[in-house]
Amino acid sequence: MDKTELKKLQEFLRKSFGSPDIRVALDPKNIERAVVQYGERGIGTIEVDDEDGDRSFAFEMKLPVGREVLQDYLRKLFDNEKLKLIARSRKTDSVELNNGDDFLGVISADDKAGRSWTLQMAILDFDLDEI
Repeated sequence: MDKTELKKLQEFLRKSFGSPDIRVALDPKNIERAVVQYGERGIGTIEVDDEDGDRSFAFEMKLPVGREVLQDYLRKLFDNEKLKLIARSRKTDSVELNNGDDFLGVISADDKAGRSWTLQMAILDFDLDEI
């Protein structure tokens, strides 16, 4: 990842979550991965996916809370009341995350009890062209 991609990814995540405090920086241990911070706190990673000749990125964020407080946790974390969880038909182990009407990604349970979750968000190269 180069500086231009990092800046575009940062702006994309800021816009997606409605939070200007998100920062994206290259992982010093792996040039194909970026770390995502919110304030001083590391909240996730972004991996490059160059398979099939198309460049895309995968944002992953661990959410250490149960399902019953997941939406409140994300709203408080990003100070954004527009973040909402949407049930998926016939799926009980995952939900969709939206910012208003805009789909952001899928949040899946890490364990059967639903005590922790992982947000996975695909960022396509053309998503960054709009930034």
